[in-house]
Amino acid sequence: MKNILLKVTLSVFCLLLISKINAQNGTKQFEFDDFFKNYTFYSPGIRGFKSMKDGGNYAASESRGTKIVIHSYETGEIVKVILDLAQIKNDSISNFSDFSFDASETKLLLLANKESIYRRSFTANYFVFDIEKQTITQVSKNGKQQLATFSPDGSMVAFVRQNNLFYANLQTGKETQITTDGKFNYVINGVPDWVYEEEFEYNKAFEWSPDGQYLAWVRFDESRVPQFSMTMFQGSEPSLDENKLYPGVTTFKYPKAGDPNSQVSVNTYNIASGEKQVMDIGSETDVYIPRIRFTADSSQLAIFRLNRLQNKLEILVASPSKGKSRILITETNKYFLDENYFDDVRFLEDKIHFTMRSEKDGFSHIYLYNMQGKLVSQVTKGNFDVTALNGIDVKNKLVYYTSAEPKPYQREVYCIKWDGSGKKKISVSTGTNSAKFSEGFKYYSITSSSAKMPSTTILYNEKGKIVRMLDDNKMLTSKLKEYKFSFREFFDFNTSGNINLIGWMLKPADFDPTKKYPVFMTQYSGPGSQSALDAWDLGWEEYLSQLGYIVVCVDGRGTGGRGEAFRKATYLQLGKYETIDQIETAIYLGSLPFVDANRIGIWGWSFGGYISSSCMVKGDGVFKTGIAVAPVTNWRYYDNIYTERFMRTPQENPDGYDQNSPLNFAEDLKGNFLVCHGTADDNVHAQNTFEFTERLVQANKQFEMQLYTNRNHGIYGGNTTYHLYTRMVNYILEKL
Repeated sequence: MKNILLKVTLSVFCLLLISKINAQNGTKQFEFDDFFKNYTFYSPGIRGFKSMKDGGNYAASESRGTKIVIHSYETGEIVKVILDLAQIKNDSISNFSDFSFDASETKLLLLANKESIYRRSFTANYFVFDIEKQTITQVSKNGKQQLATFSPDGSMVAFVRQNNLFYANLQTGKETQITTDGKFNYVINGVPDWVYEEEFEYNKAFEWSPDGQYLAWVRFDESRVPQFSMTMFQGSEPSLDENKLYPGVTTFKYPKAGDPNSQVSVNTYNIASGEKQVMDIGSETDVYIPRIRFTADSSQLAIFRLNRLQNKLEILVASPSKGKSRILITETNKYFLDENYFDDVRFLEDKIHFTMRSEKDGFSHIYLYNMQGKLVSQVTKGNFDVTALNGIDVKNKLVYYTSAEPKPYQREVYCIKWDGSGKKKISVSTGTNSAKFSEGFKYYSITSSSAKMPSTTILYNEKGKIVRMLDDNKMLTSKLKEYKFSFREFFDFNTSGNINLIGWMLKPADFDPTKKYPVFMTQYSGPGSQSALDAWDLGWEEYLSQLGYIVVCVDGRGTGGRGEAFRKATYLQLGKYETIDQIETAIYLGSLPFVDANRIGIWGWSFGGYISSSCMVKGDGVFKTGIAVAPVTNWRYYDNIYTERFMRTPQENPDGYDQNSPLNFAEDLKGNFLVCHGTADDNVHAQNTFEFTERLVQANKQFEMQLYTNRNHGIYGGNTTYHLYTRMVNYILEKL
């Protein structure tokens, strides 16, 4: 009876939550500082926790990274405190930012003093905590490390330092250097180079074999890759005092479209003998190795080999001792292969099967193969995209996944049998759902939100019964009742080319359909992205709405959730159809009786800044005002892995590059235009803005520019974010 009552209570909770917010009669107005200084509506959600191997408990970092506590999934109560730094005698670590267990769960690897390098890479100090002995030892005292990782038996820790691969024996304290040729801007062992890290979305390029006998790694020879330099000033927060009088220069390897990449090799090291072996990856050198991964069988190392055009992926299986390899499976695509699918190649512990995600039937679906590369089953089918592979229960032959159902802008979580039968939806709330599973799939949590409901997280057991509420977001929902605001409403329309587009519209809380309002459009528009999702997102858009603007977001062609044909319609013409669709959106909005067609603006960041720039030079005055933050303005300036995936090389597709480059159409700028950029943007170089604005100057087109000293692509640090959004809000108020 208790569980039935709990299930009924939590099942209606989300509906009650929506009605409470809708029924609120708040009168407070949003303040700018609510979003950019006080973070009034920040919702922490459930912080990261790690399932224990027993599947019934989980470990969590608490007390600001000074404790690790074991909790029961069933009750949430504390089972045991396994680490409390305040009770440990040590002078080397006061707190940690992350932790991991060894396989036996008798040791912990603690990460402290993290320093970022690029988006995903960082250095840190790592420490091993022996739970039984209650002792802490430093992995290495010879300098910070990268990506320290336990061996399968927990007796060793492998890591990278200064571009070389090492391992430390925890029993003897001996540190062994495996590679010696690592050198900045020349050779990297075990971690990807800049462009691999950014565009293949990972930061670790070494692996232990399951039996702990081998370490495998990718070696990147980036000696042929062109260098890019950025001038660094003294600045502040942080202040680079060495650049006080004479600015410094940061130089790193950055291959632009058409340029040579790192030459890569895959290598193994035998821990017992110290022997090294080079794996056979073929004679073609102009290829990518975006992943290596040991299968469940230590004698089989999987190597992902991707051609330069990124439309052919071969998974090789190599012998770590001999280096010989064979092709397990080949996947091809007439456009390109999505890099987000690489981590869904999973070699199962039964040593018989592996999974892949493919678009071979026009939608993103999960496929099951045997270790001879033969198809066993297409696990998911239908006119929808699978967006995440959440877990594979080998024992019960079940697959858990998230897909863009029932509508492209929503997400539901499902369970299905390996053979594709017995599909069952396990998420409850309509909107956007995500899932996290315990070891052994005894428990799972579903985090749900919608455009009208802040996120909540509920814990279920393996039978789908509600166990307890993990996060009801009560503080946020209570706070929201004090405010007067409206919700984002979804709509769709057909363009003049009969393309159906989907988006949301946010109207002022006191909206009057007899009046005409200015519109400010927000978008990202990048390949495979989705900005118009049915998910909770309270931000500066709501503040702009309060100021009297209708805010609109529409996902054009090239974005995700609607199948391969829609997602890859922009191939070889990146920016063309995305720009057309935003212009068509503005024209459609201008036809609505409550919209002032003469006061429509658009903005975006990164790819979104590229599209807003393109709209301002190709929109023929449809947009009164545009803002571009950190925009690409010519794909010839951007990195080769990303750009060539969608455009091929400039040598193969010069018109595709030139006809979709805003700087080539600077003389056609119409309307008010503000461009913002960080001077130390390692991703979208400020070169894009400088070259574009120079073209605008020579075309005698007036514009405004805002630069941020020493700031990267995120444009943050100190007061920077606050200043940026203040600048943009004031510009909108003045120019729109």
